[in-house]
Amino acid sequence: MRGRPLLYTSYESDQAIFNTMAKKVFAGLGLLVLVLLPFNVVPGLGFLAAGDWLRLLSTVAIFVIGGLGLNILLGLAGQVSLGHAFFMGVGAYVAAVLGGDPEGVRLGFGLPLWIWLPAAGIVAALIGIAFGPAAVRVRGLYLAFVTLGLVFVGDYVFRNWISVTGGAEVGRTFPPLQFRLWKEEEPLIDFTSDGAWLGIELISEAKTFYFVLAAALLFMLLAKNLQRTRIGRAFQSIRDRDIAAEIMGVDEFRNKLRAFGISSFYAGVSGALLASFVGTVIPSRWDLFLSIQFIAIVLIGGAGTVAGVVLGTSFVILLPRVVQDATLWMQDVVKEGDSLLATLLDLVVATDSTDFGLVNTLPGIGPGLSVFQLNQVIYGLLIIGFLIFEPLGLYGIWIKIRNYWKGWPFTY
Repeated sequence: MRGRPLLYTSYESDQAIFNTMAKKVFAGLGLLVLVLLPFNVVPGLGFLAAGDWLRLLSTVAIFVIGGLGLNILLGLAGQVSLGHAFFMGVGAYVAAVLGGDPEGVRLGFGLPLWIWLPAAGIVAALIGIAFGPAAVRVRGLYLAFVTLGLVFVGDYVFRNWISVTGGAEVGRTFPPLQFRLWKEEEPLIDFTSDGAWLGIELISEAKTFYFVLAAALLFMLLAKNLQRTRIGRAFQSIRDRDIAAEIMGVDEFRNKLRAFGISSFYAGVSGALLASFVGTVIPSRWDLFLSIQFIAIVLIGGAGTVAGVVLGTSFVILLPRVVQDATLWMQDVVKEGDSLLATLLDLVVATDSTDFGLVNTLPGIGPGLSVFQLNQVIYGLLIIGFLIFEPLGLYGIWIKIRNYWKGWPFTY
């Protein structure tokens, strides 16, 4: 009601996805900015229209889908999993087999996008459900170790099933993001090439960005809606107090299986999109570090919230680029002159083989940490820091800022 925005007169209005005018406005403005990004018309964000930044934003959208899957399992159902990378690998290779070139060296059937993309999620979900009975019998740290075993099993299978994966050293190419009705020569929509789309000239990175953005928005809507359903509430009751939930009639075993299945479906779709987006992937891509990245996404962003997953994914995926650009800037400052800033930054970056610094900017092996190693350290420190000081992650920080703004100038 006008003047009393938090006064709800029905359960429908209270449980709406955008239950306040502020949420509707921010969601609309955010979507408008994302749509306009490739056209370089958003003030202050023109650099995001470049091809490399659009590829990075596409990666964010793909990882959002995978992060939502882990959030359903970890944030809603309270089940710890370190095997997310395995299910992403399953989805990727299902897509490779179904959509791969039938005349190529590796196994492929040449099916269109609208078949291999959902199939990647369905097969991953079936494997997740099949694995579920063994996983739901344990909890906590033991469940983490059980799911961790999946990563090592998958690593062995992916490396040695050469007809499907291409082997450990070479890998294989994945079907491109092209929409066909069946197996016609020319695709109806080619997201991988420059050209006119709906009468507008777009580069290939912009086309791909729009496609994965639409997919991410769809899965965000499904995940947000799941929280409001009976199944979503059952997941949350198991997370909060599983024994009490079972006493009240919640089937713990069945709902944990559902959580594993839904989470694996999201992971399979995300893996298929990621592999198709990259083009050529070796089996070692689906390793433990990828699973840890998704753990970091959920914990840093805020477990149990869709907005937290988006914030955490943006932070984790964009952080390496920010660290890399900052490292190169510090390297240039050190090489330029004898200023006080250069002297201080020389302690941070190593610019030659005899220099010692925290971050190594030399090609190959050198003193200090590489950018990749530094990112790993930052991930670990952030996970520890957020678990100790802000369990709700970036979303929790946003809630505090929002509540402070609402209550200003009063502090109570």
